[in-house]
Amino acid sequence: MDNKEPQLAELEKEINAPDFWDVPSRAQQVSKTAAALRAELDDWRGLERRLHDAAELAGLGDESLRPDLETEVAALEAELEKRSFTAMFSGPYDSDDALLAIHAGAGGTDSQDWAAMLMRMYLRWAEQHGYQTEVMDITEGEEAGIKSVTIAVDGKYAFGYLRSEKGVHRLVRLSPFDAAHRRHTSFALVELLPQVAFDSPEVQIDPAELKIDVFKSSGAGGQNVQKNATAIRLTHLPTGIVITCQNERSQTQNREFAMRILRARLLELKKAQKDEEIAVLRGEYTKAEWGSQIRSYVLHPYQMVKDHRTDFETGNAQSVLDGNLDGFIEAYLRAAPEA
Repeated sequence: MDNKEPQLAELEKEINAPDFWDVPSRAQQVSKTAAALRAELDDWRGLERRLHDAAELAGLGDESLRPDLETEVAALEAELEKRSFTAMFSGPYDSDDALLAIHAGAGGTDSQDWAAMLMRMYLRWAEQHGYQTEVMDITEGEEAGIKSVTIAVDGKYAFGYLRSEKGVHRLVRLSPFDAAHRRHTSFALVELLPQVAFDSPEVQIDPAELKIDVFKSSGAGGQNVQKNATAIRLTHLPTGIVITCQNERSQTQNREFAMRILRARLLELKKAQKDEEIAVLRGEYTKAEWGSQIRSYVLHPYQMVKDHRTDFETGNAQSVLDGNLDGFIEAYLRAAPEA
């Protein structure tokens, strides 16, 4: 708390300045940061008071208070463990909402089915942790599964937790789509982006650099599922980034969500370019390419899920596919806490 209290004091000094709202985007960003810091400091002060009260009660030496004290000590230990874990979220977007995108890779129908399995896994994980989710865009596979999906995950530290999932995920199993029931290897790419506020000064979008197409939403096989043209395709001309949003909502909502995704992708591109420049200066740059999986999920001839970055593994593959990812997330964050 020692460094956060002066930080909050500086922000509050800025908020109280008479010209604070002259730049609305800056003012909103500062207000949001100050509110988050204030809430975090209040939580720590509350925990500090609980620790002080427990110590005072223990000092009384009253044996009748032992059961209540033991319960409170256990609760405090659990809370401290949780806070020591979230303290590792030091990245600039770790406390933000997230955009999770899944893309089927090489492997045809098997990979599209694998992408759908991953979507179910992440939706289950989010539900278990109380996060709100919304499928913003989905492209169904021709026979089964999905070609791609973008999911909004809303809640504190959503990005911080899920950044461990970014990369290529590999599945090894007996294919349900192979008449001979042979073993197949499938790949899917998971992308993670922070949800960037519309007023964020970090990303500026010139409307003249956007091409906007409106079309009818389509389902599996390409058939139209709506009579009205509500789906949106945004093309950012300078970068060539294309965003589609065709969930069953109004054209205005689809356009708004497509802009959110575009802003997030532009921010990721900006960050990647900066990281690349730094790596080149250090003489350690190697191009990131498709194919180097971060995690393998083996369902045949044995069951195992292994993260290749941390060597964390479990033999209960079904539990992982049901959304129990915390062991993998924690191992990754402890090994590489910085975003």
